[in-house]
Amino acid sequence: HVLLGPTINMHRTVTNGRNFECYSEDPELAADLAVAYITGLQGNGVAATVKHFIGNESEIERTTINSAIDERTLREVYLRPFEAAVKQADVWGIMSSYNKLNGIYTAENEWLLTKVLRDEWGYDGIVMSDWFGSRTTAPTVNAGLDLEMPGPTRDRGATLVQAVHDGLVRAETVRERALAILRLMERVGSLSDHRPFEEHADNRPEHRALIRQAGSAGTVLLKNDGVLPLNPDSGTVAVIGPNADVAQIMGGGSAQLNPHYRITPLDGMIQRIGQDRIEFAKGCANHRWEPVIEGEFHAEYFDNEGLRGPAIHTDTINGSVVFWHEEVAESKVDPNAFSVRVSGSYTATEDGEHSFGLHAAGYAKLYVDGALVVDAWDTWSKGRTFFEEGCDERTGNVTLSAGQTVSVVMELRTKPADNLYFTAFRFGVSRVLGQTEIDAAVAAASRCDTAVVLVGRSGEWDTEGSDLENIDLPRNQNVLIDAVCAANPNTVVVLQTGGPVEMPWVMQAPAVLQAWYPGQECGNAIADVLFGDADPGGRLPQTFPARWQDNPSHSQDPEIYPGAAGTVRYGEGVFVGYRHYEKHGITPLFPFGHGFSYTEFSLSNVSTRADDRDVVVSVDVTNIGNRDGSTVVQLYLSDHGAAIDRPEKELRAFAKVALRVGEKTTVNLTLFARDFAYFDIGSGCWRVNGGTYTLHIGFSSTDIVMTQDVSQEARMLPV
Repeated sequence: HVLLGPTINMHRTVTNGRNFECYSEDPELAADLAVAYITGLQGNGVAATVKHFIGNESEIERTTINSAIDERTLREVYLRPFEAAVKQADVWGIMSSYNKLNGIYTAENEWLLTKVLRDEWGYDGIVMSDWFGSRTTAPTVNAGLDLEMPGPTRDRGATLVQAVHDGLVRAETVRERALAILRLMERVGSLSDHRPFEEHADNRPEHRALIRQAGSAGTVLLKNDGVLPLNPDSGTVAVIGPNADVAQIMGGGSAQLNPHYRITPLDGMIQRIGQDRIEFAKGCANHRWEPVIEGEFHAEYFDNEGLRGPAIHTDTINGSVVFWHEEVAESKVDPNAFSVRVSGSYTATEDGEHSFGLHAAGYAKLYVDGALVVDAWDTWSKGRTFFEEGCDERTGNVTLSAGQTVSVVMELRTKPADNLYFTAFRFGVSRVLGQTEIDAAVAAASRCDTAVVLVGRSGEWDTEGSDLENIDLPRNQNVLIDAVCAANPNTVVVLQTGGPVEMPWVMQAPAVLQAWYPGQECGNAIADVLFGDADPGGRLPQTFPARWQDNPSHSQDPEIYPGAAGTVRYGEGVFVGYRHYEKHGITPLFPFGHGFSYTEFSLSNVSTRADDRDVVVSVDVTNIGNRDGSTVVQLYLSDHGAAIDRPEKELRAFAKVALRVGEKTTVNLTLFARDFAYFDIGSGCWRVNGGTYTLHIGFSSTDIVMTQDVSQEARMLPV
């Protein structure tokens, strides 16, 4: 009945682990996409829960960090998608964030949850906490937090009853919180739906077709020197890279789900042109953690932290990754003070050096055939795994022969929790790939007419609970791309990431596609674009900088990012994304809104007309190329006469149009009074400056085709 999404936080930094599940660096684009998503979802009787309200633009210390954001920046950038979700889409659910906002936890922030959300915006839906993000009773209830998640309750129930008796919470306030929950239940039909919950697969042909279409429609053609689309009827293709034979379909964390199936890019291309025209070479690896060992493991549990005495419980674990929370070993041990020994085996399938890896939310060791290979026990230190409760992966190498079976034993004991109380581990193994594999990829590329290199990241890198440390392609992928480009002048690089990467090889690669994480039809969607069965319909929702140091949150001051002394200060203000690059004269690698089609479009006959105080901008769009295709007309606004520092230009409207060869259409884009305004902190209102504004119409933030001036009267607008 209730979906815990969408995530509509902003792309403040290029390294945020959850950028893949957020919409954009631009507040207007994020707002418009959120409204469309919520409207469609709730129109089918399922509640949307927009999250995380507010100031959660990084996973670093997210449960305790204080996000210091001035009110103008809050109103113009970070609150904007949530405001649109409430006022335009009538969203039914909102999830508070873990962090503090200007010194107060958002779940306890009355200014945020009551004054802004309910009094100003008129919200009448439910506000729930993030998981274990409700730390108190009276402060959260009084601030406006309706529901503590997850159950069973810790801060409500008898504790709340006592708070009412003690005069800390009014009974009427409790009734308001309860009514919000009942109102949600009524909206989604759960008050009358008493059917028992039964999970089932719903794998429909129309869903598969839609997912495939969405994948190609979201793919961004970053560069094309005449290589794409490939000829589906002739020529051989070297399919190369770590993402070729793996379907990278989604990011990691709570947004990760079990798909009905996965189609790899290699499978998609084989299905399109046949096995006989394709040669595959992996080239290198790109995993963050060593792949888990499948199969059964024997677990022995001890009711102490030193593996002493006889095991108090034993069971079988499937696979070498486990997450324990609350109940462990059928409640025979204290979940915060126990130890465990996990024993199994691994059989090598190839000769060579193998890397065994281990990381844990707990102190752990890994033994291979009785020898200590990885020590994360005596030398454990906090890293970016398991929601920052785990260490970074430690590895050790062992030389194995194909068919050789070795014993694998992991020992673990609990550690004190920083914020979240659980114990977890993951260990795995893979054969080490090196120059031999790159040479094989180069040989394959040399033998074929075209090379397609599929690289990027995965849900191990782009994930909840961990920010990226940089935007380099992991492991040897840059080396692989350089080598393949040198071997074949018709090389296409297909990137699968949740955000930007540095591309030191971009001048050598004649074509680059950004395919993101396109879902279970991954391979088919990518093949559709590669062979011209679908136009690459995506446009960049985030600027791709030439280097990580160019992005808005990079600073010599660690308080700007990743934070210092418990505070992250949004010092760049409203100058996020492309606004930052334009303000500082930094040329990005690929600008916001960028993306080519396989055809060409022209813009002409721009005109404006006033409709009350709104402005309607009309422009003709013509497909002047030789293929059917789509484009996105983008309208930006500049206020050069403002007394306050405003961005060079701001996206205010856009429209996607699909046109046949030679077809022309007129696009109408409406600017509302608020689109001309900035938030005036002194008056607490939106202020429109009187004077001339410039409209910029084009195909990206830097590809502006035409401009038009319009005038506005000075006025104030309510919040």
